[in-house]
Amino acid sequence: MLKILRAKFHGIRVTASDLNYHGSITLDPVQCARAGILPLEFVEVWNKNSGQRLTTYVIYGDPGSRCCVLNGAAARTCQVGDELIICASEYVADARELAGKSPVVLCFGEGNEVTECLRYEVGEAGPGRMGFAVRREE
Repeated sequence: MLKILRAKFHGIRVTASDLNYHGSITLDPVQCARAGILPLEFVEVWNKNSGQRLTTYVIYGDPGSRCCVLNGAAARTCQVGDELIICASEYVADARELAGKSPVVLCFGEGNEVTECLRYEVGEAGPGRMGFAVRREE
């Protein structure tokens, strides 16, 4: 099995942290729906400011809130304003399943507004070779 990228938030900023919550990362369900990130789904979280990496599960906050809240132990890995990369994954049986995959990548600016929506596109580039392209969506 190969673990591959399915959806990604790039540069989303931490809006709060709550050490005393049960654990997880709270995200805006509107933004999650756009990328295809589901509640209770495990995601990898990489802090661009500190280099910290962790795995936790997603819970949804208020729609339209643009929130990104680290809860429980994860709250110790960040500061408000830190930029994160959040990746959801999936497994495929072998490399041939990569052809046709096109995960959504949402890029964020100040206030956690989506500034760009990208697709990573994988396709066959010849016998036994994979091609890769980044396409900007409107």
